[in-house]
Amino acid sequence: MKFGIDRLLADPDLRAPLVGKRLALLAHPASVTADLTHSLDALIACGLNISAMFGPQHGVRGDLQDNMMESPDFTDPIYHIPVFSLYGEVRRPTGQSMGTFDVMLVDLQDLGTRIYTFVTTLLYVIEAAAAHGKSVWVLDRPNPVGRPVEGMTLRPGWESFVGAGPMPMRHGLTLGELGHWFIAHYRLDVDYRVIGMEGWAPESSPGHGWPVERVWINPSPNAPNVNMARAYPGTVMLEGTTLSEGRGTTRPLELFGAPDIDARAVIAEMRRLAPDWLAGCRLRDIWFQPTFHKHMGQLCNGIHIHAEGPGYDHAAFHPWRVQALAFKAIQALCPDYALWRDFPYEYEFGKLAIDVINGGPGLRAWVDDAAATPGDLDAMAAPDEQAWTAARAPFLLYRD
Repeated sequence: MKFGIDRLLADPDLRAPLVGKRLALLAHPASVTADLTHSLDALIACGLNISAMFGPQHGVRGDLQDNMMESPDFTDPIYHIPVFSLYGEVRRPTGQSMGTFDVMLVDLQDLGTRIYTFVTTLLYVIEAAAAHGKSVWVLDRPNPVGRPVEGMTLRPGWESFVGAGPMPMRHGLTLGELGHWFIAHYRLDVDYRVIGMEGWAPESSPGHGWPVERVWINPSPNAPNVNMARAYPGTVMLEGTTLSEGRGTTRPLELFGAPDIDARAVIAEMRRLAPDWLAGCRLRDIWFQPTFHKHMGQLCNGIHIHAEGPGYDHAAFHPWRVQALAFKAIQALCPDYALWRDFPYEYEFGKLAIDVINGGPGLRAWVDDAAATPGDLDAMAAPDEQAWTAARAPFLLYRD
């Protein structure tokens, strides 16, 4: 199969409208061709005029580990073009940077989760292009977690850099498809085009969204593999808790734990509360010691979520519910456990991080209510999941 960048490079007719135009490239380390050439090098080599580059969170080089670590603007040392950070002094392209190009090429590997900030960066780029009369082309890439939908819809007033619009946590769209949805939802007037993939089968095994013949490259420092991508719609919520999400280990955002939990007891309680929610994956109790970040240097007992191998069932795996159930189990075992981390997540002041992550307080309220059952969370989420599945249908570009 071919990604959007590979199709653009292979087809002169696709590139023809770009000839003679000033082009900007929004990219990161995973923006590579099938032979692992970076898209910047490949586009320049085929004769296109790349006049500027833009980088999302974690930077063009993908060198910044954590959230709220900002990247500076700089000049590319090889091609001597300006590189503008969209996670530094600004989150939206400025008038000055918008003047450096005619067409923005967006070539970002996404993770299929609303909170992953490349989603919001795409919206901000499209809005800026609409305001300045520029064009946006998305060179589409796979959603590595495929088409499943999960989570509650972001509530009005909870928009943020990790909440670009009213969609659930696991949205099941590619960035190219999301761009079409943004334009329709926000009624934007912009010249927008998607260079689609060829041969992407989002529901087919063994990749279920990720084509196994393609090399996985971290789109951000703590996104090391497809297992992480599959777990991420749930494990990202750990960023709003006192539990370690595995930063400072070799398997971040696939595992969680703390020095003061009993992982086997938590797994047993999860199985008691909602055994059906654990279908499709395997949970393994582990020990780990983070070398940085939460609980640095402390021995933690924790749980590794395995969404891979013979025990993986793509249709049955519900990572958002798995992680929510873990929170519920910890609170049931230790009602006074200080689970929620209070800090300005993505610069959102006056709101708990877990609520910013979920686009509202619903999940936290369910966890904290000792009388609330798994059925209660299903009752809140299922209507949102059904509504989003219907709303996104007109924007699907790929079918198995």
